Amino acid sequence: MCRFMVYKGKDEILLSELILNPTHSILTQSFDSRLRLDRRRPHNGDGFGIGYYTSPSLGPEPCVFTSTIPAWNCINLSRIASKTTSSLIFAHVRATTEGNLSDSNCHPFTYKSLMFMHNGGIGCFKQIKRRLAMSLNEQWFTLVQGSTDSEWAFALFLDCLDKAGHRPHLDPGKGGFGHTVLRKAILKTIERINGFIKEVVGEDGDGNAMRGEDARSLLNFAVTDGESVVCTRYVSSKTDEAASLFFSSGTSWKEYQSSKGVVGGGGGEPGQKDYVMERRDKGSDIVLVASEPLTFERDNWVTVPTNSTLTIYKQTVMIHPIVDEFYSNNPAHIRSAGFAQAKGQTITGPDKRVISQPVDGAMSGTETPDSGVLGGGEREVVSGAISRLRVG
Repeated sequence: MCRFMVYKGKDEILLSELILNPTHSILTQSFDSRLRLDRRRPHNGDGFGIGYYTSPSLGPEPCVFTSTIPAWNCINLSRIASKTTSSLIFAHVRATTEGNLSDSNCHPFTYKSLMFMHNGGIGCFKQIKRRLAMSLNEQWFTLVQGSTDSEWAFALFLDCLDKAGHRPHLDPGKGGFGHTVLRKAILKTIERINGFIKEVVGEDGDGNAMRGEDARSLLNFAVTDGESVVCTRYVSSKTDEAASLFFSSGTSWKEYQSSKGVVGGGGGEPGQKDYVMERRDKGSDIVLVASEPLTFERDNWVTVPTNSTLTIYKQTVMIHPIVDEFYSNNPAHIRSAGFAQAKGQTITGPDKRVISQPVDGAMSGTETPDSGVLGGGEREVVSGAISRLRVG
């Protein structure tokens, strides 16, 4: 499964400070996803993408760079990230579930000022794809260039936005569409996906298997109009846990410095550095959202509750429950980790700590075994490639 990361800050940041340099950066997660539970296929090596907003004088559309080259082996990523700054960044590393290896299938997807990415998968997508496609206005149907369920979800989001009276093809002006509009459209997108699935599997609340396909969906979406950001952590099940999602906020994102004044050098590859989110006051100049934490400082990261939306508006973070047939208002409600684990996803236990090993490993928390997830020869090859990309 994929991993993604969102940065929104009052000030611009060098892309390499997020994508390349941290010990557990999104690039590191592409070849060493330490919180990934699927040891059979531990790489997110099926391409990557970064999207970021530039000066308003260049227009409202984001700049997007995608490649089918594994992120750890793309020298152009290092060249761009070490010389590019932005105050709103999306980054995504891909492990295919639907769609082949091609640039058109790499996230993030964009239309005008809107940018979208997805971690997870739509349940029994092959069975509902025709229904989903036929429900779209022609403009959004013809927009799809690739073959992923994620891009069809983006087309569905655009259709929801359009049918709500907010024209995606028109410039919304200063302030964008507004966070409330984006959140309502993403909720409608989830509602329509669930509706298509019900049409083919019937009214089964937990989505039992149908024709060999699992009807349960993992829908961790992220969407922005260049001003506000809305993310979801969602699973279409009453009894299963969703794929993980975390956020961190503070006043500065910087290299870790110990009380003795020693700057952390990172415990990973050469050139990697330990980072920390500092909070000097109650304000939030920076907000990070990530499938996996970019640091192993547990106090830096907050778990987004299952079946919730996270909204970033002017550096303010708001969490709202997604109230539908899969919602439980009981804080003691127990969900199973089995489904997310089977999909190779990171999940959290009842104590809200990350479970970093399969259940039979009997380990929890963000600590990981020294052996990592790659074989010796495999790790040596990847380490050699990554050391050439690092920005000092």
